[in-house]
Amino acid sequence: MDLHKLFPDDLVFESEATEATGVPGTVIRQWARRGKIRRFKGRISEYAGNGREHTTMYALPEIQERAATYRPMPQRNPKAA
Repeated sequence: MDLHKLFPDDLVFESEATEATGVPGTVIRQWARRGKIRRFKGRISEYAGNGREHTTMYALPEIQERAATYRPMPQRNPKAA
C-alpha cells in the first residue's frame, strides 16, 4: 500500500485496530516489528481510549489486508505434572 493513498482517518491505535479486525494487539505489534506493516507517530493530543496515552498508530487498511489471511495458532496444553 502506498503512503499517498492513506488518509488521516486510516491511522488507528492498536486497540481500535483490534476491535475492527479481531487480530490481537500482540500480533499487530509483531507485524510492525517485522516490517510487514508500518508504524506511524501518533498525535499526542489523542488518547487510545483505554486510559493510557499511546503514541503509535497503524494504518488500518494494511492491517485489514493481513487480517484476511490471519489464523490464530492454538496454544499447546501444559503437560500434566
